[in-house]
Amino acid sequence: MMQNLENCPRCGKLFVKALRSVCNKCHKEVDQMFQTVYTFIRKKENRKAHIKEVVEGTGVSEDYIFRFIREGRLQLAQFPNLGYPCEACATIIREGRICTSCHTNIRTGIDQHNKEKEIAKRNEKQEKSTRMTYHLFNDEVRRK
Repeated sequence: MMQNLENCPRCGKLFVKALRSVCNKCHKEVDQMFQTVYTFIRKKENRKAHIKEVVEGTGVSEDYIFRFIREGRLQLAQFPNLGYPCEACATIIREGRICTSCHTNIRTGIDQHNKEKEIAKRNEKQEKSTRMTYHLFNDEVRRK
């Protein structure tokens, strides 16, 4: 098994990439940030905190908090006012990758595309049926 040497995307140091995408030092720092956030929101008075309040209370950036949620390290069922941004419009959501509105827009676009494709197919079929070519053969020519 060949080990991959890579630069840590956080600090730039060279490390052997195996199970983690960052070096051990950065992994420990990120894990410490997670523990800080988790400890903060587990307190009864902070369970209903919004993302801005968690950032202010912990000093951990929104990006890392969103990452912890996406990775499943923070279970939103326990924290009713937390969420993460929709990948399309950045509206805060609690599940999936995109919000309901963006999902509806994408679905509508796909449906419209499929309808247009079906209409084009029908038109092409109708055009072909009106363009049929007929060949008449002289019986004498065929017998030879």
